Parts: sequence; C-alpha cells; structure tokens
Amino acid sequence: MQPPFLFGKKQRTVNHLVDKKITFDIIKNRENIIWGDYVMQTLIKQIRTYLNMSQADFAENLNVTFATVNRWENGRAIPNKLAQSKMYDLCKEKSVPVYDMTLKKITEAAKAVKFEPDRILLYHGSKAGIVGNIEPKSRKQCDFGKGFYMGTEPSQALTLICDYKKSKFYIVSIRMTDLEKLDVPADIDWAMLVAYHRGKMEKINDTLFYNKYRDMTKDKDLIIGSIANDRMFFVIDNFFVGSVTDTALINSLAALQLGKQYAAVSKKGCDAVRVEAEVLLSYLERLFIKEVAEENRVKGISLANDICKKYRREGTFFDEILDEAKTGGQ
Repeated sequence: MQPPFLFGKKQRTVNHLVDKKITFDIIKNRENIIWGDYVMQTLIKQIRTYLNMSQADFAENLNVTFATVNRWENGRAIPNKLAQSKMYDLCKEKSVPVYDMTLKKITEAAKAVKFEPDRILLYHGSKAGIVGNIEPKSRKQCDFGKGFYMGTEPSQALTLICDYKKSKFYIVSIRMTDLEKLDVPADIDWAMLVAYHRGKMEKINDTLFYNKYRDMTKDKDLIIGSIANDRMFFVIDNFFVGSVTDTALINSLAALQLGKQYAAVSKKGCDAVRVEAEVLLSYLERLFIKEVAEENRVKGISLANDICKKYRREGTFFDEILDEAKTGGQ
C-alpha cells in the first residue's frame, strides 16, 4: 500500500495508513505533496520491527511507557528531541539502518510524483526553506555561479542541510525543453569553470584563458556538471593550492562518482523548476544523515588521497596552468 499524499494549498486532514486522522501543512501557494507527521510514526514502527521488539520491549529500551510508544505509532504524539536521542543511541547499538530507511522514504516519494515527459526529477536542499518564487540567488562563489542548485543524488542534498535546524528537503522537477543548456564534462574544463566561479583565477583577469571560462556560461539557462561535494572539496581545494595536479583531480572526480548537479542560472531556467514534494526529516534522521555524511567524507578523502598519490607525477599544477595562461596559452 502506498503512503497517503496530499495536494492543495490549505491545511487538510487525510486518512493515515492505520485509519488515524493526521493533519498536514501544505506549503502556501504551491500545488505539491508534503510528507507529514505520519513519516515519524512509520519510521518508529520500521525501527521496532527491524529490532524484532514488541511495543513494550521497545518502550523498556527507551525508558518510556508502552502507552507512549503506542501513541507515537498511532500518530497521536511525536517523540521529543530527548526521546529521539535515545532512539539514536539504541539504533547505533543495534546497527539499525536508519539512513537507508530515510533514502527509501525519499525514493518512494519520488516514485509517487507524476510529471510530464519533458521534465526530469531532481533533489534540492534548502537551509531555510523555499519562500516565494524560485530564483538564481545562491551565494556568488558556487561552482557555476549564482543559481538554484539541484542534484541527481538525494544524499548530496541531505548532506548540505543536515546541520541546519530549519532546513528543508525537496523533490523538484525541471522542464528541459527550450532552455539554453551547458553540459560540462568531468575534465579540466569543469575544474577551470569551478575555479573561475570561486574567484581563483582573478590574477589572470582579461587573458584569453580567463575570458574563455568567464564567457562559457554566458546566456545559459541551465548548467549541468559533476557535483563537488565534501569529498570532492578536499581534492579540488588541494588542486587550487598546488598540492595535486589536474590529472589527479580529474581521476578523483571520475572515481568518486558523485552524480550531477543542475544549476538554473537564469530567470527562464528557474521558471522551468517546479517543487514536486517536500520530505520532512525528523531529528533522529538528521543525526544519522550527519553521521553518514562524515563517514562518506572520510572514505572519499582516503580514496582521493590514493588516487592523488598514483598520479602525483602526472599532469600540471594549477599555478602552472595559470602561468601558461598569462603568456597566451589556452
């Protein structure tokens, strides 16, 4: 049986899977789905089932009453931060895959979204939530400049927002037709485009090399390229400071398989984006998201280090590339 969904602009009441009444808040002025409080009660039941515990056993492990657990699972109450912290400790001790449960929830929400053939489904994390119209208003020194950023992997968006209390996780779609697009391959052009937008090339301002990357995204609506998440930040920052070569950087990018990011960098591009659903995240889930994000970062850095060692004598360093550009190299 599929989870219940709610469409509309106002607050309404719908039947839950267990025939209880749950109230959902719908994002004002948006026709979309929101996964509400029932998600928490479903997660609690999933955890308890995984542990093969009765409600009484689960309550005893959390030092709460049977009635409390029963209310949680029936949607009549939501566990507070302290109770969710206790759940976190129990799940850690028993190796409960809460993060995987969260990804499954997101996957199910994405599968339930109906969208037109000219659209693709992506994920977006916002530190404070989307308010008003979607606009290209991120901080300037993002990978591809100011824009509304989306990604193919939910884990990337989750990593970006897990530390922010008011953050929101969205499933979005973008209409791909009639947009001026630039798809940047995972090669030196990607690295140099990121370098330009992060302000790393200003010392060669007005050279042909500089102008190439300045103009690369000119008059574009949508930029598509590899994601430079926490794992890739380590490598690309080391490239910018001269610790690794371009060959090591590109091989790390390919090996880490981070997925693609889509940046709507114009009004037309942003107007093509539609919020399809918001997936609510509990405090418990955020704790596991932070933990997995850190584990992935450490693994990524270790892998990148191995690759950088392998290619440390191959390729060109960033300052060498810029020095060549000053003399007219492209």
